[in-house]
Amino acid sequence: MNLALDPRAVESLLAFWADAGVDASYAEAPIDRLAEGAALLRARSQPTPAAPAPRPTLVVAGSPDITAAIAQAKAAASACNDLEALAAAIAAFDGCALKTQGAKQAVVSRGPGNAPLMIIGEGPGADEDAQGAPFVGRAGQLLDRMLKAASLTDRVFITNTVFWRPPGNRTPTPQEQAVCAPFLERAIALVNPRMLMLVGGASAKAMLKREEGILSLRGRWFEWTASDGSNELPALPTLHPAFLLRQPAAKKKAWQDLLTLTERLDRPERPH
Repeated sequence: MNLALDPRAVESLLAFWADAGVDASYAEAPIDRLAEGAALLRARSQPTPAAPAPRPTLVVAGSPDITAAIAQAKAAASACNDLEALAAAIAAFDGCALKTQGAKQAVVSRGPGNAPLMIIGEGPGADEDAQGAPFVGRAGQLLDRMLKAASLTDRVFITNTVFWRPPGNRTPTPQEQAVCAPFLERAIALVNPRMLMLVGGASAKAMLKREEGILSLRGRWFEWTASDGSNELPALPTLHPAFLLRQPAAKKKAWQDLLTLTERLDRPERPH
């Protein structure tokens, strides 16, 4: 008997494996690896054919010039001397393709502009797109409860790696994150936090330039470095609250990460 799959269950399962760093799966039909190996050996014994002439690179008319967009973002971000000007510059920026893919508005940040901790997620969802602030949906409400329990409510500045909602709440691409990165770096410079908490795999990979999954990265301290080397900050990756809603048993790990971060944040600063 065929059972119809619940799309929400499938989406949740795929999101779980993506957060865990899985990027491949088994095929539906079995594969004879021994036969594959034998065929590979036979192919190696044959003369190597001449390499075909390289095909010309296809340039699609109207495709975005990421290099130019990044340069525009850097120029716009560097001209901002406060967070209000930065938010206006982001809202006016047209170089990120996400802006034209159904997003209602730019979602920049929330929290005090002098916070000692900056939390960086991956991108806005539907609730954030509607309200114009990051982490205000179910995942954000869970994050707020965790921050309150750790006495961090008024000590965090919250933002994302991209400022427009990706269609269907998909993970933002590295290209989309790269275009928004100059604005994010400028936000870090203006807020001048003592440390960063990177929420979820997409954020941790983009900020730390690493390929491991979040289950491998979480709970470990890294050093985030600005693209021009002008700023360095300790950064702690942790699990995304949306992941915790799907996998409640993982809340213990996220709480441990938050306690680790809070303990370091509250250490007396060493005299210079």
